[in-house]
Formats: sequence, structure tokens, C-alpha cells
Amino acid sequence: MALLDIQNLFVNVEEKQVLNGVNLSINPGETHVLMGPNGAGKSTLGNAIMGNPVYSITDGKIIFDGKDLTEEKTDVRAKAGLFLSFQNPLEVPGISVESFIRSALQQKTGEKVKLFQFQKELKKCMELLSMDESYAKRDLNVGFSGGERKKSEILQLLMLKPRLAILDETDSGLDVDAVRTVSKGIEEYRKTQNGGLLIITHSTKILESLKVDFAHILVKGKIVKTGDASLVKEINENGFDSYIN
Repeated sequence: MALLDIQNLFVNVEEKQVLNGVNLSINPGETHVLMGPNGAGKSTLGNAIMGNPVYSITDGKIIFDGKDLTEEKTDVRAKAGLFLSFQNPLEVPGISVESFIRSALQQKTGEKVKLFQFQKELKKCMELLSMDESYAKRDLNVGFSGGERKKSEILQLLMLKPRLAILDETDSGLDVDAVRTVSKGIEEYRKTQNGGLLIITHSTKILESLKVDFAHILVKGKIVKTGDASLVKEINENGFDSYIN
């Protein structure tokens, strides 16, 4: 059974139709890449899967782990095991990185987090991402650089261990070293969890060190081609022009 099954999904944003019948199936352990030109609807798909109320589903279904989540709120989807990293992570003054992740874990599991074990795991994940321990006590993303914010998102991914992670433009604005570090975190998630990955990108930098199972091209709100990792290489060399036209 597919972990995520998107069936003929139509989505509007402020009365404008952005997705026009998207079909996508992701099995446990698979890495899928969603590419396309700017404005194709890539981020819209990620937000619709996660249940952002700004994105209105007008037709179709989102089935996750055999359950219909099409009408469910975002917190229900998160507890079910969905995770979305943001293209531009927001600042959250007044709550530290450590407190935010600990609270999210408690909300997800419904159980009190054992502090010693939690802090041990947090330190291990921060070391993997080359993050100074002091960041755990800082307000979430406040004063963080772009690279630090993206590392913070991957830290949440590693700690929350979702069934399916949607990474929206995670490599956007990162230098080569930061991309390498973030990729290491994503690969660690792949190794330790049999979850699915949907990587939304218009670049291919972050894919260089990851095993890609399927690649999809989204144009004008519809997936126009699906292939294996060789499709990523094709787009990298030739761009999207042939698919747009």
C-alpha cells in the first residue's frame, strides 16, 4: 500500500486554480523529486498535502497511510506523520529551538518527553548538522542566517522522525558547504527511517548526494512527465522549455 496517494487533486489559491488534477503515489522508503519552472504549483502541492488553509482543495483526495486526510486540519496530519520544511522558515520569538522541538514531539506522541534522552538525541543531531549547541537555547530562527534556518528545519526532521517528509526548496540560497551539510541530514533521515521523501526544487544541488527513485515535472499545475533519476540530469542539462511548450 502506498504511504501517500494523491488522487486527481485540484487546488485553488484565492479563487485562482493552481493545481489541475495532480496524481502522485509515494511508497515507504522512496525519494521523489518534484521539479518545474517558477509558478508551476510545486509549493502549492506541498502546502495542500500539509493542510495549509490558504490552499483550498476543490476536488480530489489525499490518502496517507490508508486514511483520507483531505479534510483534516494540519495538526492531525502532523500527528499522522507528515512533515513540511518551509522554503522561508519563519522566526518564532519567545520559544527556543529545544523547547519548540520538545513540544512538537509531545504533541505528536501524546507522551511526556524524557528530558535526558531528548537532550542527548538533540546534541547528536546538532553535531551531525555542524550546529553549535548554543543554538538549542536560542529563539527559533530569530537572527538565524538562511543556512542556519535550513539546518534548523532538518534538525526538526531528524528529531520528529515523520513517516513522510516534504522538503520545499531546502537548498534555496545555501552555499556549497551548507548544501552538503543539509544533504547529510537528509541522508541520515533516509537511513534511520523507512519514510518517504518528496523533495521540491528547481535546482539540483541538493540531489547530488542523494539516491533519487522517481522524478516528476510539474508544469501549469499538472505533472507532465515522471521518470527515474536520469530525468533530473536531463532537466539540469536542457531545462524545462520543451515541457512548457
